[in-house]
Amino acid sequence: MTKQDNDLRVIRTKQLIKEALIGLIEEKGFENITVKDIAKQAGINRGTFYSHYEDKYDLMNLYIEEIFTGAEEKLIKNLQVLFKKESQFPPADASLLLVPFLEFLYQNRVLMKTLLGPNGDLQFQDRLKKFMHDALFHRSSESLFDKNKLLVPSEYLVSYISSAHIGVVQEWLLHEKGETPEEIAKIIFTITTRGPLHAGGLL
Repeated sequence: MTKQDNDLRVIRTKQLIKEALIGLIEEKGFENITVKDIAKQAGINRGTFYSHYEDKYDLMNLYIEEIFTGAEEKLIKNLQVLFKKESQFPPADASLLLVPFLEFLYQNRVLMKTLLGPNGDLQFQDRLKKFMHDALFHRSSESLFDKNKLLVPSEYLVSYISSAHIGVVQEWLLHEKGETPEEIAKIIFTITTRGPLHAGGLL
């Protein structure tokens, strides 16, 4: 077997393991899953599983890392458009910048529902907030916000923005009422740029 064939085999095996994890989470919840369950679902033996991962928690943590890598690609690059000092701010199509990120979350909704649900991972949610803080203040040579012009401390501003965004995503993914990523992007954009009172019809 060539090195390329072996690499492709490893990639395929890891994909089968991840698909098995997703299916089992949806069926019985993460805490009730064993490595034996994952191996059986993936059609491999436990030795093969342990050649790639220490245990189910290692597998989950690596999957979470993929989520943040994907978020980096789908969200941060698009936010660079907002970071540019343009004459029109925000751009007329600014809500569309969120769509690739929301599509990515929806594609990974089984895991996201587990992490963001009522019994979800609070450490993941805190890490997600920190990710958003870095996205808004540190991931570009030009940040979206000028700290010298803030009317409130940055940590409170980001806590408000990230909690609101996460709340909308939680409502969307956990209840699946049929909204598209484009519709959710417009909802988030409207609340964020015009404020909750305007969105609620009070202004």
